Amino acid sequence: MWLRSSKAKQFAGLAIWGLFDMRTIFFSFLLVTLCGTFAIAQDQPKLVKLVEVQAGASETTRQFFGHAVAKETVDLAFQVGGQIVDIPIVEGQPIAQGATVAVLDLEPFEIALDQARVQKDQADRTLARFQALQGSAVSQVSVDDAETQVQLAEIAVRNAERSLNSAQLTAPFDGLVAARNVANFSTIAAGTPIARLHDMSEIRVEIDVPEVLFGRAGRDPDVALWAQLPGSDTRYPLEAREFNAETSQVGQTFQITLAMDPPDDLIVFPGASVTVYATLRGGPDALRIPQSAVITSTDGMTQVLAFTTQDGTTGTVSAVPVAIEPAPNGDILVLEGLEPGQEIVASGAHLLNDGDAVTRFTGFAN
Repeated sequence: MWLRSSKAKQFAGLAIWGLFDMRTIFFSFLLVTLCGTFAIAQDQPKLVKLVEVQAGASETTRQFFGHAVAKETVDLAFQVGGQIVDIPIVEGQPIAQGATVAVLDLEPFEIALDQARVQKDQADRTLARFQALQGSAVSQVSVDDAETQVQLAEIAVRNAERSLNSAQLTAPFDGLVAARNVANFSTIAAGTPIARLHDMSEIRVEIDVPEVLFGRAGRDPDVALWAQLPGSDTRYPLEAREFNAETSQVGQTFQITLAMDPPDDLIVFPGASVTVYATLRGGPDALRIPQSAVITSTDGMTQVLAFTTQDGTTGTVSAVPVAIEPAPNGDILVLEGLEPGQEIVASGAHLLNDGDAVTRFTGFAN
């Protein structure tokens, strides 16, 4: 009985040992296979995305938000007082030059003119009578006084005519009725604002710009200004008209007033939002590359990986030191180190080494 049990234990031990030995062999084989596969993968050229270095005009476009204003805004008022009997204008509607804005009751002014003319006739008759009697019954002093009365009567007639003409208020230019300040049949004093008109023959746009652009806008031919209105994709060229020579208290910016012709397809009201674009062309052509193409070497030098190929698809990369500066649009300007037409690694350059074999990535297969 004891002998049978001992043999069973020996058999079980041999079975366990054999199983352990088989597992060891399996895992050893698997490890060798993986190492071989990894070594083969290491020898395969890496896929890289390449970009061609291109030269382009060094220009920057800045965007500003402004608002439209009228070329001129005036508050119209009567130079005389009286009762308004007609005010045909409508707020928000255009008005032609010379069109009636408001009319006062003309009767008091017509009566005053008739009275002045009658007094002028009386003064003329008095002067004629004194001149006929001069030297006998009328002195020279009386004749001089009569001449003065005639002159005063002429002035009174002119004042009455001017008051009558001033009782009709007309538009001084083609414009837009911004506001009507009084109602019909109101009695107003001289100088009371009746209506506000906007001269929209030229659209003005006001924007705040930083000092660096303020010194060039409107004076530098390398700065192009254009506007875009809400709801329209049309570009409208702008010209500088005026500027405020004092900076704002917030932001240290200058206010510039630009001008554009009224668009034919849109009506622009004062206060409407306008997007202004300023394109600065900054001199000679520059080489531009994406930020992701630039890497830093162990010694702190900036560089890119240039692609060299014989067949157009497979090749090697080599580190090329470059002098760069940031561009306002997020790209990198290359000052020296590259030539137009060179191909460099666009992204993932930090995962490669100088001299690595690579293959051009042309996209995923369908």
